[in-house]
Amino acid sequence: MSSLKLIMPENIFIQSELPQQKQYTDAGITFPVVLIPNRNFTDQHLNLNDVIRDHKPWLESILNKNGAILFRGFQSVSTASDFNDVVEAFGYDELPYVGGAAPRTNIVGRVFTSNESPPDQKIPFHHEMAQVPTFPKKVFFFCELEPKIGGETPIVLSHVIYNKMRQKYPQFVDKLEQHGLIYTRVLGEGDDPSSPIGRGWVSTFMTKNKTIAAERAENLGMKLEWTDDGVKTIMGPIPAIKFDERRQRKIWFNSMVAAYTGWEDARNDPVKAVTFGDGSPLPAHVIYDCLKILEEESVAIPWQKGDVLLLDNLAVLHGRRAFEPPRRVLASLCK
Repeated sequence: MSSLKLIMPENIFIQSELPQQKQYTDAGITFPVVLIPNRNFTDQHLNLNDVIRDHKPWLESILNKNGAILFRGFQSVSTASDFNDVVEAFGYDELPYVGGAAPRTNIVGRVFTSNESPPDQKIPFHHEMAQVPTFPKKVFFFCELEPKIGGETPIVLSHVIYNKMRQKYPQFVDKLEQHGLIYTRVLGEGDDPSSPIGRGWVSTFMTKNKTIAAERAENLGMKLEWTDDGVKTIMGPIPAIKFDERRQRKIWFNSMVAAYTGWEDARNDPVKAVTFGDGSPLPAHVIYDCLKILEEESVAIPWQKGDVLLLDNLAVLHGRRAFEPPRRVLASLCK
């Protein structure tokens, strides 16, 4: 990785590069922005928390323009507790993980494991919790232990995907905008660690009480159909295309490809997991072509220990590539 000569506020940061990094010159977007400490200016023990607190408005302006920031090489961040301090330094309110599909374990404070599905499974592109009305605006990731092989986190700009899909499949996008999507999942009581969507209803709704679970589902606009050994959740119709007010552009905000290609386990058939909001099936060839476009436009982040990745969840979709253990990437969700 080579460093550029662009010096950031007070000479603290240097903007660096990634092999796959994209430049959208018409919009002036560097994706993602990679910030490393300027060793010529400061010592290697520069505290990232202090830098965040001192330069939060500037960092937020970078995030707003570019959608993603990777902080790399800050030796003050090496543990889950350090990562929790970084999240706290930004001062965003925490978002409880209610309604999400992935199994997660709380580690410390506001820090959870990322999706705990088996390492040989790829996690398709999605916006975090796009299938429920209340979703995080910011998503943090932290590499506590870098993978032996693979395990990259691919990210992609959602407005780029919207524009490409609108250009190639205008009628499909029109129908998405008109009807939205319906997401359906079948949950057991307990978590299934073998599944990428194996979160059981007890942890999904954070209660063992079916009445309370039903109330929390209703608050999300979700319907429940109880079975002998679990529950079917029906979410939607919910918008699949949003208008990003801050950036004044339409965005591809959904988990359509993730559900259609990845929501598969002993209880769930991915083809039935997501439909148009009017109940009609999605065309498979369009979904898989969308997946191809997502891959082409993505940047795969090759994790290094101590990396902190901050995503604007409205602007960016993310996924996970298969890997050979060990790998430990942690996450935190913010309002």
